[in-house]
Amino acid sequence: MTAILSQNLTGAGWKKRDDDGFVGLVGPFWARSGPSGEMLHGFLAEDRHVNLLGVVQGGMLMTFADRALGLAAWHAAGDKPCTTVQFNMNFTAGAQIGSFIEITPRVVRATRSLIFLEGSLMSGETELATAQGLWKVVWRGNATNT
Repeated sequence: MTAILSQNLTGAGWKKRDDDGFVGLVGPFWARSGPSGEMLHGFLAEDRHVNLLGVVQGGMLMTFADRALGLAAWHAAGDKPCTTVQFNMNFTAGAQIGSFIEITPRVVRATRSLIFLEGSLMSGETELATAQGLWKVVWRGNATNT
């Protein structure tokens, strides 16, 4: 069944973003360009993402949102690496296993060293959570980055 859903996602313009790190353990995550050129991110909620209540584990939703917003921070920083400094999430509905969950990150403000972002996690028309955070641009060669 997952293979059929993956084919549907590919047909709708989504591209799988493989990752060898931690995200590779919980992904794959998907990405595509939106109608205004913004980047949309998504993932298919699988059985392995379930919590004790039978819905998607909140930590999975947080991992997904942190990655999507973090990638948007890198882009907003001119493709310089960024690291999460602060992250908030407010849950508004349970995410069902088998659903496709999306977020469209929005840069609220960008300075030379800080990127402020927000986004809503959606499953169809249902808002599952809102996320807000702050990312610090990591300037290479300065280990303390102060």
